[in-house]
Amino acid sequence: MNHIPAVQPIPSGIVTLADHELHARSVLDDNAWAYFSGGAADEITLRANRSAWDEMQLSPRVLRNLVGGNTRTQLLGRTLAHPILLAPVAFQRMAHPDGEVATAYAAAMQGAGLVLSTQASMPLEDVAQAVLSEAQRGPLWFQFYFQHDRGFMRELIQRAEQAGYEAIVVTVDAPSSGVRDRERRAEFKLPPGISAVNLAGLPPAPPVYLAPHQSRMFDALLATAPTWSDIEWLQGVTRLPILLKGVMHEDDARLASQMGLGGIIVSNHGGRTLDTMPATAAVFPRIHEVVGGALPILLDGGIRRGTDVLKAIALGASAVLIGRPYVWGLANAGAMGVSHVLRLLRDELEIAMALCGCATLDEVSSATLFKR
Repeated sequence: MNHIPAVQPIPSGIVTLADHELHARSVLDDNAWAYFSGGAADEITLRANRSAWDEMQLSPRVLRNLVGGNTRTQLLGRTLAHPILLAPVAFQRMAHPDGEVATAYAAAMQGAGLVLSTQASMPLEDVAQAVLSEAQRGPLWFQFYFQHDRGFMRELIQRAEQAGYEAIVVTVDAPSSGVRDRERRAEFKLPPGISAVNLAGLPPAPPVYLAPHQSRMFDALLATAPTWSDIEWLQGVTRLPILLKGVMHEDDARLASQMGLGGIIVSNHGGRTLDTMPATAAVFPRIHEVVGGALPILLDGGIRRGTDVLKAIALGASAVLIGRPYVWGLANAGAMGVSHVLRLLRDELEIAMALCGCATLDEVSSATLFKR
């Protein structure tokens, strides 16, 4: 793999993740912007993910001994430099020619975990090869969408294992796409030369013949949608830990725990599937109450500040994932832009910890949150 990401300077004036988003709008065309920034329907859930963190307040302590403080944490048997991972985002070459390889280099430079999308626009082997030798890199996971052909799925999982991925993240909250009005208004289409390259070779789905009374959604599209039995099948196919991404109900969290899965990610798909779902920050306490301590619970959705990361840890999250912010960084400056986004968040997390009197993440608890 000979693709080395270009080194680009960070545009002047960018000092926050919001700055990255504002600048990215001037870089991306309307097609890419609609895809990466848009949510489902009226985007109520998209906005709620952000506002939930703003409404939460911190309760700082003073005069604490903070010498030797750090952001390290444990996750699936590994020590992470900090609790920030990059969520799976498809078709990253729409944001920058260096695509997922640039993102992987940046994650490795900053010790961040990376979850590569099934719908990546670069081969999963190339992405892994770019960073596996980096001693300080974070975990490398592969996000998995179930397909209609089990033989192809088995081969795809085997490819991920052989390439060096350390866990499988199954997205379970998108049996169909959401109503994405922004994409429809922009008449979104993939640019020439960009595709889900890791799904190349997937056999075509068998034709479905519908009677007049049958539903194209329920009797065709959802005929091969995964169920809990498919998760059991996957457990028999891979030796890697399996995490479910998209859990928003405590009963589903309980089932995942009972199945002995590696973890769950509380996520509403960034507000891109079912609109009017609650914010992930609002749902998280219910899920933590029923399975907290039984398995790692990660949190995804609306993270834009280091204080948000601290609040998530205070709620009981093992780690957080970010999506759109690092895409903005990628669009603005390739690998350096993604690295800058991660560095900003980590620096802000350290500042928030220091100002709350917490030297380590183990000292962050529900008492760190202000209760009215």
